[in-house]
Amino acid sequence: MKLFIKGTMVLVLAAFIGECAEFLINMILARELGEGGMGTYMTILPLIFLIMMLASFELPVSLSKLVAERDSTYHQKMLRDVLHLTIILSAVLFVVVAVILPNVSIFQDYHPMLKWIVLSMIPLMSFTSIARGYFMGKHHMGKIAIANLLRRLVQLLLLATVYQFFDFERSTAVLIAFCTLAASELIVFMYLFHLFLLNYRNLKQIPGKNVDKKDLRKNLLAISGPTTAMRIFHSLTHAAQPFLIKAAVIHAGVPAEMANEQFGMLAGVAMSIGFFPAFIAHSFMIVLIPTVAKHHSLGELHKLQKLLQHVMLLTMLYGVPAVAIFYFFAEPLTSMFFHSSNAAYFLQILWPYFLLHFFVIPMQAYLIGLGLVKDAFYHIIWSTIVSFTVIYFLGSRPDWQMSGVIIGMNAGTVLLTLMHIVTISKKIGVVWPTRASERKV
Repeated sequence: MKLFIKGTMVLVLAAFIGECAEFLINMILARELGEGGMGTYMTILPLIFLIMMLASFELPVSLSKLVAERDSTYHQKMLRDVLHLTIILSAVLFVVVAVILPNVSIFQDYHPMLKWIVLSMIPLMSFTSIARGYFMGKHHMGKIAIANLLRRLVQLLLLATVYQFFDFERSTAVLIAFCTLAASELIVFMYLFHLFLLNYRNLKQIPGKNVDKKDLRKNLLAISGPTTAMRIFHSLTHAAQPFLIKAAVIHAGVPAEMANEQFGMLAGVAMSIGFFPAFIAHSFMIVLIPTVAKHHSLGELHKLQKLLQHVMLLTMLYGVPAVAIFYFFAEPLTSMFFHSSNAAYFLQILWPYFLLHFFVIPMQAYLIGLGLVKDAFYHIIWSTIVSFTVIYFLGSRPDWQMSGVIIGMNAGTVLLTLMHIVTISKKIGVVWPTRASERKV
């Protein structure tokens, strides 16, 4: 437990500094690119993140679980096979993206160098992911924290320096912004992969045991496949959600321009404020996957139950005060962005959505560590179906509008939380008190 707390605190501190750096990065970009340039940057950024996610093959998740579960005598041969597999997958993805990218319409409107920047990031992300997965599995969270900080601080330093001494036209300024992003990934790659190679050389000096390649690839794909599918599904549903919400409130009689403004208040203001503390939950997630996998492989159900109790308690200790602040200070918080009573109201009635997500994120890590990735994926699918159904059904009613939309968002999160906790409890043997058991006592 001490190792878990120490690793989490290191990641939380680094994530907080990283969030502050991200805020400054967005301020610099907004000032230098202007509204049009910022819109251009934000339009293409989700697609780049999707390609980067595909390039990682979710190896930080799958490899960390395998490293945590297996003895160190297996690590050298296991990492060698993972390196060979990554070279093949990275080369295939590079060729596929190189063929498809020039034919994507939105890339044709940008600087011609942009596609080469995106392609250069594919091998960087692939091999950095191996190092991340290994160090996560070995609980070297300090290295992960430094890498996360380096990404933000290097990009911030480069943006501030380049824009301070040079002036660019809009298209070139946008390209420079993406260049700084690629440069930050390069620095992270150099840092993590250098440390990984040093550890790999040390592993070579230890008598190692062979690992069955087919078994290894099967285990990797059993985690990476559903996890990647889950991430893609999440990206697609989040891309579709704005159109669904706007269509619902427009059907309720709200003018299209006002519907767009209300969604801006919801996504740009309320969601930005409400999800700020989520960096703590994501830090839990990074530490939990290898920790849960290790205890599960050893059959230590009692430790898994205790760990779950501690994580839920820690989440409650920061989550409840956070949503209380959002609820009671909604007006001054939202006025930092825009003076709008709608934004404050949205932030207030979204409190279940934010609070439950702080619990959902570490519980998802629990499911992955327990080998229940498919269950987590099915839970997300069902909760999304329910959420989208309620969003449109209530949001399209004239007497509900955006309130109905938010009820749908809250309903989906409640369902997702319940499915996660029931599945985890069943797997690790948590018994919930019932009326029958209380009468026996």
